[in-house]
Amino acid sequence: MKTISQPIIFKSISEFMRALELPKPLHPLIALVNYSTENVTRKNAGRSFLVDFYKVSFKKAFSGQIKYGQSYYDFEEGGLAFLAPNQLITISGDENCYEGYNLFFHADLLRNYQLGKNIHQYGFFTYAVNEALFLSEKEKNIIAGLFDTIAAELETNTDAFSQDVLVSQIELLLNYSNRFYNRQFLTRKAIYHDLISQMDTYLATRFADQQSGIPTVLEVANHLQVSPRYLTDMLKSLTGQSAQQHIHDRLIERAKTILSTTRLTVAEIAYQLGFEHPQSFNKLFKRYTHLSPNIFRKSFY
Repeated sequence: MKTISQPIIFKSISEFMRALELPKPLHPLIALVNYSTENVTRKNAGRSFLVDFYKVSFKKAFSGQIKYGQSYYDFEEGGLAFLAPNQLITISGDENCYEGYNLFFHADLLRNYQLGKNIHQYGFFTYAVNEALFLSEKEKNIIAGLFDTIAAELETNTDAFSQDVLVSQIELLLNYSNRFYNRQFLTRKAIYHDLISQMDTYLATRFADQQSGIPTVLEVANHLQVSPRYLTDMLKSLTGQSAQQHIHDRLIERAKTILSTTRLTVAEIAYQLGFEHPQSFNKLFKRYTHLSPNIFRKSFY
């Protein structure tokens, strides 16, 4: 019987760096690894880890194919990938995975700063690996400059302003990442409109299935093989709606069609669309249309 290895849990950056046989971090709550000057041990290749801190990986080139939905796309640009605390990662044995930079920082570094309260707003920390940020040459240069600035600050003797400067540099990196993700959604519209089309096709099928309840964001994201937060951020960028709002919008459109073309009661329509209680359907319909289902129907007769 095959033994399944339990994930190794790292609570501190120093402990993690030691396991990778990397130098001790210059600051206990933040470390920057430059793979052009450091070699990571491969002895733990294939092992899974849980780390209690944030990770930002910057690579100047990605190789291979990235999957979006059911399709694959080739990317040669460099990019950024993000990891939130307590997400499972696996150490790779592939040399190509150790190019560029890795930035690690603990939530405690941000604890008394506004960034500590707002970091959850940067949704890309919950994106999947195949939803990395792909950068143009100009964007790569900007990000490389930010990493170089962080590296220089870490090399500077610690003083009363060191933590303020490091936190502001991290925040600047995250704000640029937000800007570049928004650009990515806009410049790859063809890919994402295809994803929206797949989503609408799936929702139409689900609304016709009277036994399955109302589709959830997680269900739809799993069907499209993207993360829920990525789906919402992509939709907001292109349509102004969250994934939940998009689902409700399509549901209301389906309800309008049934109300205007059939004699089914409002309760029957509610059950057909997956609601457990007709009152919930009435409330949602009125919120989106400012009319009750019955008043909406009367405008057609």
